[in-house]
Amino acid sequence: MAAHNNPTVRRRRLGAELRRLRLATGLKSAEVAERLMVSQPKISHLENGRRAISPRDVRDLCALYEVADQQVIDSLMQMARESAQQGWWHAYGDIPQSVYVALETDATSLQTYGSMAIPGLLQTPAYAHAVIGETIPLPTAEEAGMRLKVLLRRQHRIYDPHHPLRLWVVLDESVLHRIVDSPDVMREQLEHLNALGAEPYVTVQVLPYAVGAHPGLSGQFSILQSADSTAAKVVYLERFTSDLCLDKPSDVQLYSGMYDRLQTQALDPDSSRDVITDAIKSYIAMTSRPRVGERS
Repeated sequence: MAAHNNPTVRRRRLGAELRRLRLATGLKSAEVAERLMVSQPKISHLENGRRAISPRDVRDLCALYEVADQQVIDSLMQMARESAQQGWWHAYGDIPQSVYVALETDATSLQTYGSMAIPGLLQTPAYAHAVIGETIPLPTAEEAGMRLKVLLRRQHRIYDPHHPLRLWVVLDESVLHRIVDSPDVMREQLEHLNALGAEPYVTVQVLPYAVGAHPGLSGQFSILQSADSTAAKVVYLERFTSDLCLDKPSDVQLYSGMYDRLQTQALDPDSSRDVITDAIKSYIAMTSRPRVGERS
């Protein structure tokens, strides 16, 4: 989906522009809320892109901020109308991490660090099904099926020739050895990982145990760059009950530095492929061993 058709991303950009206009006037969000007779949280949610912005909201805010350029007002009003549209993910209902899905759909580049599991974009259906089943408390068949469908739909980005995603992946070595579901599922998953690593827009690196302490010990994170080159990068932190998007320049700079360090400490792509291949061989050996009670 092109950037201009992504309602969530559009809403975030519109909110950022409205925040810029407010700061230019020297007004605080509480003062804006008081003058418009709305709650202060509403202004914060509008500026953070967490609440739909109506053309009327834009009109009232532009009047308060004394925006005289009609072209600017018209552009903001158009962004407000587009932000009311729905993305492809809305067809699946109220999905978790919908903000991230919107950002990922719009992104041209994604840097992700996987500390505990293979990142979703690189998961096979069997691996993904097992992860969903084990990480969601008592999921219904309908809920698990919906999440899997959304994940598989997200993976289209890897192969989209018209809107390619430049994907960098750093994996903690432990991810290769954590058996999700079964050795057979892991073998298939790691073979798929090596195949994706050969794609022109995908780079896979393994962070070996020998590195010791490293910047990724605090957990997985992703850095997304929008299709709009003027938009700031966004750092995404996934949590069990919520997610967190950071776009402050200082936060983005911190996590970008962390990711650069992880890439430097990780094995190069060819050596990473060798480590993944060795893990594949270990899973093949596991499945070829005779079971207890069986004759060899």
